[in-house]
Amino acid sequence: MTDQDARIGGFIHDKGKGCILVVNKWDLVEKDSQTMVRYEREVRENLKYLSYAPIVFISALTGQRVRNVLDVVDHVSDQTKKRIPTSPLNKYFGKWVEKFPPPLYKGRSVKLNYITQVSTAPPTFVIYANFPDGIHFSYERYLVNQMRETFSFEGVPVRFRFRKKGKEK
Repeated sequence: MTDQDARIGGFIHDKGKGCILVVNKWDLVEKDSQTMVRYEREVRENLKYLSYAPIVFISALTGQRVRNVLDVVDHVSDQTKKRIPTSPLNKYFGKWVEKFPPPLYKGRSVKLNYITQVSTAPPTFVIYANFPDGIHFSYERYLVNQMRETFSFEGVPVRFRFRKKGKEK
């Protein structure tokens, strides 16, 4: 993996695009039963911000798993267009918040009122709260992880925006 690969990956993530990590020249690698696991761990370590991206190991020369890439492209494309209806989204959202409430903000309780999906490509959700500025990045990461665990969104970044309840802008 090169610095350029990492820069391109960062650009893809920042732009909110779907992503698949394709490892080529797999035919040249001397393999044992753990080789793929080790390579995947190394890729994940170097590209932590793309943890949601599937990894496909291919050989363009031999054609090994090349067709699989197109199936994964279709899957990720579907994920970018996925829309979650508000009712089931809020049902799960309530469970996530109940299981692990947000930390206090300036000594006050943060109340997360509801969530709605406002766009796709990338999937973007607005969460209405009494203190939208009081949501810590680690809590946002928790919500992203819960969203992925429940609704997948494999290969695409999930974005959250926090707004004060009653403000539509």
